[in-house]
Amino acid sequence: MKVKILSTSDVHGYIFPTNFSSRTDYHPFGYLKAAQVIKTIKETAASDEVVIYIENGDFLEGSPMTDYTYRTRKTKKYNQDFCMMTNFLDADAGVLGNHEFDYGISYIEETWKNKKYPILGANISGEMAQKIIDQPYRIIEKAGIKIAILGLTTQYVPHWEKAENIDRITFSSALTAAKKYVPILKKQADVVVVAYHGGFEKDLGSGRLTEELTGENEGYALLCEVPGIDALVTGHQHRKIAQLVNGVPTTQPGYRAENVGQISIELDDNKAIIGSSAELLNTSDQPVNQELEAILMDWRHSIEDWLDIPVATVNGNMHIHNHLNARLHGHAYLDLINHIQMDATGTDVAGSALFNDEVKGYDAQITVRDILNNYIYPNTLVVERISGADLRAALERCASFFELHADGSISMASSCNVSKVQLYNYDYYSGIDYTFDLIKPLGQRVVRVMYHKQVLKDTDKIDVAISQYRAVGGGEYPMFNMDKSIRVCDDDMPKLIAKYLREHKEFKAVQPNNLKIIK
Repeated sequence: MKVKILSTSDVHGYIFPTNFSSRTDYHPFGYLKAAQVIKTIKETAASDEVVIYIENGDFLEGSPMTDYTYRTRKTKKYNQDFCMMTNFLDADAGVLGNHEFDYGISYIEETWKNKKYPILGANISGEMAQKIIDQPYRIIEKAGIKIAILGLTTQYVPHWEKAENIDRITFSSALTAAKKYVPILKKQADVVVVAYHGGFEKDLGSGRLTEELTGENEGYALLCEVPGIDALVTGHQHRKIAQLVNGVPTTQPGYRAENVGQISIELDDNKAIIGSSAELLNTSDQPVNQELEAILMDWRHSIEDWLDIPVATVNGNMHIHNHLNARLHGHAYLDLINHIQMDATGTDVAGSALFNDEVKGYDAQITVRDILNNYIYPNTLVVERISGADLRAALERCASFFELHADGSISMASSCNVSKVQLYNYDYYSGIDYTFDLIKPLGQRVVRVMYHKQVLKDTDKIDVAISQYRAVGGGEYPMFNMDKSIRVCDDDMPKLIAKYLREHKEFKAVQPNNLKIIK
């Protein structure tokens, strides 16, 4: 007998093969393509094959489509189509990702209310957990084979998420939960699968530490410290992984349904495991599932119409042609975002990130599409009163993202891409004048910080508007924490951007010159 374990993870609401940059955009990814892969494997399975499918989290948030769906949820019920799609594929289990919580518990509950499979969360507890978690694990019996699926979510959610979105919910260590449940499941099932919305804290080959041991990613520890795991499905880091680690087949299928993870386990007549393998099934050359596509076309047309609503006009060029230069010298788009943050919070200093190299800035005519394609997260804002020393430390973290080469060229440091591209952790600031000397060693690169034309002293106090993710220290910024918060802004940034642009209607693109680079 053979057991095939299929998985998707970090789809982030990319259902159709598009990034929504235009009505005609096509990108070779999307859940409709993954659906066709999964459907075909299930329909063509041999008589001695058992196929299960796990949706491993970060499904409901992350694209213009999900933003539209959340904002229109009271008048349109497209969010329930997320559940319809996974039901269509006869999912056997689901796991919540950290971004599922961005829209709050009630939205999770409403979206998954018609599911035909359990949401698993062995390390999620608390009074409100029962509304969104069905059980810690599930045991399935197919063709006489008992397959146990243990569900886990990264315990680090409270470090990013607004408190009201996870009210009366507790996240504990995935490793601790696995040590509790895997021995129990091993006695009851022939195959034990751990589905973990989390990644790896160490290099899978050498065991070398690749990040701080915060508990965000415990995948390597699961493989080393929990005997009895027969297959490990992971996500969160958007990596492409398919290999045996310590003899355990392990997958992580990337981002936006560009792959389907597949683990194959072979059993003998006594149901003992005699072989296993892991691979990623690329979806790029696959057609979309036409049945699902037909059902969802009204949703697609609705969002495309909404995205094309005009909001404001730009005089000048606000396109981002060189992302490295935008990070090195600032950019009119980033400066605008920072000023919107200042306007919303009543501050005169703000920092924000150029999330990835798909951010293109604004056309002359700004539409809703432009706003959401450039600012892809529903971040809210926090104002923290920090010291000059805190701000300097934050700027040193930013300066560490650059690497100066012998020929004088500069690139983004390879360290920011160790587990996944983390460009969203580099911030550009407005409201201060500052200089990075890239010749100097890390930690000593910030050589000038001016505020109101005065040198900012370590003992000075300064109010800074930053995203809620950064405000809790997200992205390795320990100088920020909510104990320093003096006020918050409950509206998310896409909404604040749209509001600001509608109020101003027309403005000029101005290249800032407050960040200097010495090389």
